[in-house]
Amino acid sequence: MQYTQNTWKSRLGALGPGILMATAAIGGSHLVASTQAGALFGWQLFCLIVVVNVLKYPFFRFGMEYTLATKNSLVEGYKNQGPGYFYSFIALNIIAAVVNTAGVLLLTASLLHYALPISIPVTLLCWVILAVCLIILLLGHFKALDNVAKAIMGLLTIATITALVIAINNGPVAPVNYVGPSPYELAMLGFLVALMGWMPAPIEISALSSLWLKEKQTQQSVTKNQGLFDFNLGYWLTAGLALVFFSLGALVQYGQSTNIELGGVAFAKQLIDMYASTIGEWARPLVSAIAFLCMFGTTLTVLDGYARTLNESHKLLGFKQSKHSLNTWLILQALAGMAVILFFKSALGPMLTFAMTLAFVTTPVFAWLNFSLVRSEPAIKHSLLLRGLTWLGLVYLVGFAMAFVVWRLM
Repeated sequence: MQYTQNTWKSRLGALGPGILMATAAIGGSHLVASTQAGALFGWQLFCLIVVVNVLKYPFFRFGMEYTLATKNSLVEGYKNQGPGYFYSFIALNIIAAVVNTAGVLLLTASLLHYALPISIPVTLLCWVILAVCLIILLLGHFKALDNVAKAIMGLLTIATITALVIAINNGPVAPVNYVGPSPYELAMLGFLVALMGWMPAPIEISALSSLWLKEKQTQQSVTKNQGLFDFNLGYWLTAGLALVFFSLGALVQYGQSTNIELGGVAFAKQLIDMYASTIGEWARPLVSAIAFLCMFGTTLTVLDGYARTLNESHKLLGFKQSKHSLNTWLILQALAGMAVILFFKSALGPMLTFAMTLAFVTTPVFAWLNFSLVRSEPAIKHSLLLRGLTWLGLVYLVGFAMAFVVWRLM
């Protein structure tokens, strides 16, 4: 069905890439990092999360605008900017694809293991979840991914807002006079970098969403207004849910006598336990469902999105493609992620930290690249406000990246 008019019906019909971006983003950064920020520091970081999402907005938007204007993906744009940028993206993308696949798959399986009434080994659950994701992606392709992501985001939004309403109704668990630690200390810079680096997502996700948009364009016409409506809905939904998860941590966990776990799996389990003890045992299935939906959606979109970037990079390097090339990369990525879980499970934490650090340090480079690409297109015009926000965002990204490098070298 073709949608070419800028009506609400046409805009809703063009939804897809923005929702997929949101589904990919709402994983560890929201379930773990946002909730931990509220649990550890109360409401002190609320404004920071708002500011970070606002300052990163232009660079994610530029990726969608570039594809809408040129019909080319961001990966093609990176190649046109020069081999140094292109090869740097490929190297970063391979590392992120394998390590992130392993990380989100293991967290998803661990949450399912914790929620099931019977004990099933986490490794077996990893295989089961991976098989389900591959069946959806290999048999249903982009259309199935599109539909499943929309269903997950709908259920996830309803479930998290319901949980927040319950938490607000019960009130904060922190004593009235409780004074928690300050996040604005040098020792907390690593935590802040992790929070900001993947909030709402690494910049490389913009390349994934541009490829999803390109695929969407093969199925139906997508105008600029439709594409930006889809992107804005997905992006600000992601930002809003980050604040919801943050608020859940501040209301349910801040001020508790129990030490807050910093590991992703341990923290997610702790979150479910604290909800059950604070609100009631009946809330355990609700919170378990929220956590699992978060991570299953992220696993599904991470598998598809990174496989698309790997396949696109492979094609742009001049290698011969077949109609099964995308499926081949999808299977290879899935097996590589599973191999990391099987053989390097104990080192997965450091691997994720390395991938996160690498993504954070390279963020200013790819943010500038996205900006450069849209500046080179005469058809793309921006308001004075968006241009000002872009330069402010670049200053923020470069400044924090330099501060982090200096801090690590101290």
